Amino acid sequence: MNLEIITPEKKIYNGEVDVATLPGSDGSFQVMNNHAPLISILSEGTLVYKTKDKTEQITITGGVVEILANKMIVLVDGIKED
Repeated sequence: MNLEIITPEKKIYNGEVDVATLPGSDGSFQVMNNHAPLISILSEGTLVYKTKDKTEQITITGGVVEILANKMIVLVDGIKED
């Protein structure tokens, strides 16, 4: 599945992932290959995605996600730097 993470300032990530966990407004949820189409509001929290080689996590301040045809586009308000 292709994942694209975008802030108003820049593109954070674009590539293939095996699974992603997102902080939904009603709790976190996980997205895998062939997920049903979905649009959801995201809350502040940790977005985690796993590729074949590594696991990455980003703390976001909120946003929206669209999932359609094995492509996930995450538009985030901003990210929190550690």
